Amino acid sequence: MYNYVQVRPEHLNHNGFLFGGILLKWVDEFAWLAASMDFPGFSFVTVSMDKSVFKRSVDNGTILRFDIKPDTLGRTSMSYNVLVENVKHGLDKKVTVFSTNVKFVSVDKDGVPTPLPRQEVFKSSSDLI
Repeated sequence: MYNYVQVRPEHLNHNGFLFGGILLKWVDEFAWLAASMDFPGFSFVTVSMDKSVFKRSVDNGTILRFDIKPDTLGRTSMSYNVLVENVKHGLDKKVTVFSTNVKFVSVDKDGVPTPLPRQEVFKSSSDLI
């Protein structure tokens, strides 16, 4: 699943580059959208985000592509690999600016973890949570 965002002035930090917290918000939101589309009718909370390393600064006007791919599926949880690339308009070159793995847990209205159905798009794994 791909999502795209254009970096605008309101996304910039005091040095004129993309604020890291904005990028993390987008990563969490877009991964959550992927989980919600893969498991319609289920409710999810973010449990963790792997090591967050900002590999390159991002300028105003940059178009970012968020590549969200299913990773592992447990009994009540799943994770997605997220790759964020600076997409050079009109060029074939993409530059990785960030990557991580985001883990979600399916919960009921009381916040209790609930089992998920098996999905073919996920690698087989032992129960994550």
